Amino acid sequence: MVLMRRELGDVLRAERRDQQRSLRDVSAAASVSLGYLSEIERGEKEASSELLGSICDALGMPLSVVLHELADRVAVVERLSSPVALTVSVADDFNGVSASAA
Repeated sequence: MVLMRRELGDVLRAERRDQQRSLRDVSAAASVSLGYLSEIERGEKEASSELLGSICDALGMPLSVVLHELADRVAVVERLSSPVALTVSVADDFNGVSASAA
């Protein structure tokens, strides 16, 4: 199961690190406590839309870009965790072909 808060935290952390900024720097710029921002980045807390907007502003990153990256990550996780459907035709069953051989 995809936990969006974890994926969102990964997106925010990656951007902060790409900018070579500290948690302290971004938390001060976003007016959020250092501990709370850390919990958001680790996927332990969910950010409200207002707080997410503040964090995005502090990172100089449009919210739409964050949400686009989040959607891309969720899509990848969904593809990786989706069960693989095996298709076996009725004719194979009658010809002695097992589902594992199909």
